[in-house]
Amino acid sequence: MPRSLIGARIRERRRALGITQAGLAATLGISASYLNLIESNKRNIGGSLLKRVGTALDVPLDELDGAAQRRLVDDLASVSAEPELAGLRLDADSAEELAGRQEAWAQAVVRLHRALLDRTQAVSALADRLHHDPVLGETVHSMLSRVAAIRSSSEILETVEDLEPGQRARFVSIIGAESARLSDVAQALASFFDKAHTGTRSVTPAEEVDDFLLDRGNHFPSLERASVDFRASASIGGACRESDLADYLERVHDVRVRIGTVHDGSPFAQWDEAQRLLTLPGSVAPTTRRFELAKFAAQTFLRGAPIAAEIARTPLLTGDAARRRAARVLVSYLAAAILLPYEPMLEAALAERYDIERLMRRFDASFEQVCHRLVTLQRPGAQAIPFAFLRVDVAGFVSKRYPLPNLLLPRHGMACPLWPIYAAFQSPGALARELVEFPNGGRFVMLARSDEKARPSFTMPRRLASVMLAFDALHADRTVYGDGMNLSSGAPAVPVGPTCRLCVRHDCWYRQEDPIVDV
Repeated sequence: MPRSLIGARIRERRRALGITQAGLAATLGISASYLNLIESNKRNIGGSLLKRVGTALDVPLDELDGAAQRRLVDDLASVSAEPELAGLRLDADSAEELAGRQEAWAQAVVRLHRALLDRTQAVSALADRLHHDPVLGETVHSMLSRVAAIRSSSEILETVEDLEPGQRARFVSIIGAESARLSDVAQALASFFDKAHTGTRSVTPAEEVDDFLLDRGNHFPSLERASVDFRASASIGGACRESDLADYLERVHDVRVRIGTVHDGSPFAQWDEAQRLLTLPGSVAPTTRRFELAKFAAQTFLRGAPIAAEIARTPLLTGDAARRRAARVLVSYLAAAILLPYEPMLEAALAERYDIERLMRRFDASFEQVCHRLVTLQRPGAQAIPFAFLRVDVAGFVSKRYPLPNLLLPRHGMACPLWPIYAAFQSPGALARELVEFPNGGRFVMLARSDEKARPSFTMPRRLASVMLAFDALHADRTVYGDGMNLSSGAPAVPVGPTCRLCVRHDCWYRQEDPIVDV
């Protein structure tokens, strides 16, 4: 949504509440003439002043600055990527117009699209199971066998006129017995599909959690405060070491910590309630072990109270599966806040000009941990650069995402093949950097690196995951990644798109699918 509409939104909301321009200006501590310029879209507004406006008018910040509407436009763009809509000549301008003029209808379209995707996935899953599940395969085969037996017996009764009474009775008995068996098998199969149908959802748990994080700007003040309380309780002033967490657990909660082998070679910590023993996997990197220990310590200290409160206060998490998934995400958020506390992390990020490798060494954290924490540094008045975040595996499966306005990240499927998140797989451990330009002229700096994750055994393939940060090129000079980069408007940049289906670059050598949007 264009930023110029913020002023109009402020004016409309003020009038709806019956507040005069002079009254609102006095509340905000600015002159009425300056507020008039803002409402007339002749002055930009942001930062703390925009926050005060939101408080005074009792309206969420993302509604004022258009963030919620931009997310809606991005979702509409995903709808337009469906092959069935290729002939409708949908474009980005019409999506913005629909979201701006008919927001409820736009939301309805997005919800129906998600429902369609969910049903399609359910059908695909059931089809796969029908083909590969031995139980279902046997059930269908049994049904076909019963039908064949009933048909054969019926044809004999119909076509053979001189059957002896005993033979006729035997075939009638076969039909009755096979019909009863067929009924039982069909009932069992119907029960299975009924259960499968009732289990489908209009929005998947992962999508609900994505929407929840976007709605909160991936920043949770209550968890930030909880991390400060935990560090104080554990007497952790500076760097949070593995030994600090282990000592706290043993001293306060009578929990012993050891490094060893967990069940089935899992990369996650294993808790033995009877022995009060927490086993950390020795097969994973020390940074991963420390993160697992921080998650356990935080849960033990807080007993889930602030996390439960965050989940209870949002209407976006409608099912138990989504709430459980959100709880896991928030536990990880809290662990990151403990290991990389807000103020020191922000101060270091500014001092190091967002040099991720320096931040990794400074906080003894992994590349992914640092990247993920940078995304969450969005406290009003003490904000880092806005970052987008994406994580994929070698198959292109998206396991984590956090988009930016005007930077659409895929929920499903592949992004543009030219994004460095895929090239990073070619050189694990090395940072890939690209200045990219989208068809609409938007320029972003993309940073990506792939790292190996723990695997069950040497005989199993390597587990690689690629993590990408992206930020608007306007912020590049504030980072080390802008050094030596020609950032002028006419400077060369890698021409990319969101996805092949939504990209209008018809001459691209890397295209995997035909575009379904108009040039």
